[in-house]
Amino acid sequence: MYQDKIVLCGASAYEQKYYFNQDFSSLPDAVKQELQIMCVLYTEDIGGILTLEFDEEGNLQFKTEALDADAMYDEIGSVLKIKQLQSEKRELLESLEMYYRVFFLGEAPEDEKTEDKSEDSEGKAVDSVENGD
Repeated sequence: MYQDKIVLCGASAYEQKYYFNQDFSSLPDAVKQELQIMCVLYTEDIGGILTLEFDEEGNLQFKTEALDADAMYDEIGSVLKIKQLQSEKRELLESLEMYYRVFFLGEAPEDEKTEDKSEDSEGKAVDSVENGD
C-alpha cells in the first residue's frame, strides 16, 4: 500500500507547530497525546525539526534536521535525546511499529506468524503425528 517513508508525526521549533498524520487517526487519544508531548518537548529542548517516519519495512525512524544558520540547535544533545526517548518509550514505539505493519503493510501479527501447534490437556505444545496403523 505504501512504498515510501510515511511520516507519523513531527514538530518544528521554527514554526512552533506539531503535525500529526491523519492516516493514523484511529490510534488511541492517549497515544496521540504521548507522541505530541514527546515531539514538542524534543524541539523545545534541542531545537530544529523532529519527525517520526515509518520506513518501507515498518520500522519507526527518528529524523532530525536544522537550519544551517541555527546556532541554538544541539546536535550532540539530539543524538542523546533520541537514544533516551527510544529507551524510555520502547514499548510505545514497538507497538506503533506493529500497528503500522498490520494495518498499513498488511502483515500478520507476530503471534499469528508462529507455527500452529496443538496443545495437550496441560497446555503444552505438541506436534500432531498421525499413526499409519
